[in-house]
Amino acid sequence: MRVRSIRNTVLATAAALAAIAAGIPAATSATAAPTQTSAPGDIVGVEPSAFHPLPGQPTNTKAWKVHYRSTTADGAPNVVSGTVIVPQDGRTGPRPLITYAVGTVGMGDSCAPSDNLPAGTAMEANLIQQYTLRGWAVVVTDYEGLGTPGVHTYTVGPSAGHAVLDAARAAIRLPGAGLGADTPVGIMGYSQGGQASGWAAELQGSYAPELNVKGTATGGVPADLLKVAAFNNGSYGSGLIFMAAAGQDAAFPELRLDSYLNPAGRLLVAGMKENCVAIDAIAGSFKRISDLTTRDPLAEPDWQARLNQSKLGRTAPAAPVYQYHALGDELIPYAVGRALRADWCARGANVEFDTVWVGEHVSGVITHSPEVGNWMADRFAGRATHPDC
Repeated sequence: MRVRSIRNTVLATAAALAAIAAGIPAATSATAAPTQTSAPGDIVGVEPSAFHPLPGQPTNTKAWKVHYRSTTADGAPNVVSGTVIVPQDGRTGPRPLITYAVGTVGMGDSCAPSDNLPAGTAMEANLIQQYTLRGWAVVVTDYEGLGTPGVHTYTVGPSAGHAVLDAARAAIRLPGAGLGADTPVGIMGYSQGGQASGWAAELQGSYAPELNVKGTATGGVPADLLKVAAFNNGSYGSGLIFMAAAGQDAAFPELRLDSYLNPAGRLLVAGMKENCVAIDAIAGSFKRISDLTTRDPLAEPDWQARLNQSKLGRTAPAAPVYQYHALGDELIPYAVGRALRADWCARGANVEFDTVWVGEHVSGVITHSPEVGNWMADRFAGRATHPDC
């Protein structure tokens, strides 16, 4: 163990020296906290990283892991980690930036994208590579509590939206990334990332109006958590209900999730906080809320109020939106996606909606990625949108 400790110290020192040589702040510790004078998006720590879609696969990119200042759902300052990836393609002019929100990876710190992108084990790395191959920079947030102290605030929409927007700010402020205040920004995400990107789109006009956002591509969006929970109760996706409950409880401790759980429920939720999605989904599948609780928290007014706080569709995104949803989605009902489209359209948003006719939840993000990339390329090129409200 002493050899490992010495090795880790040497590596940390080398990373700090490399950061200092590059003229950027040395990496902060895991307990980094925002300073009283820091603003959302300010970098509080940075260290060299790497981007590999598969183990050892070269990508001709440069990457950094950053810790940056963001904001909780209730407006308090926090620190979130993420990864900035910039193609090394000789481009000298301005390049677009994608702030990318990943789908569900789990709640354990080892599930964080910043841990898995360098190792080639991140689930959406091949999708991200499609955008770096276009010459776009990409920043991938870890979200609140995923890779940083505390429990991941899974499915808490405002927190995730802040993290996505502040990741873009951090990438733009990162010395060496080659980005600037006028960098065109695209917001992308699917599933949990669909909720996060949708929230980023709704919040951008008020929370980060200085960002030059050209559009948001969002898919498989769990826009109404109460409806998604009712749909999944007792089904293949029921584990997501308990992960979401743990995430909401992490953001709002007054909900007192533990007081509703029976011994089996406490054991399941404790395990979910330490593991990644493959284990969590299997462990929680085909269970009903009544199997793991003494009474249903989702029937309580305080839980309903907090879950409704994450409901999308009450604010029109300032920039155009491309929204897509699989007709056969077995986790997020297609009707929930259509309702979000209707809500945004009713508020005057510029929305183009696309139905994925063949496939289910996971395949939807894979098969539709070319359309997503082409739509965003059109936004960066200044071409006309085609809203269909």
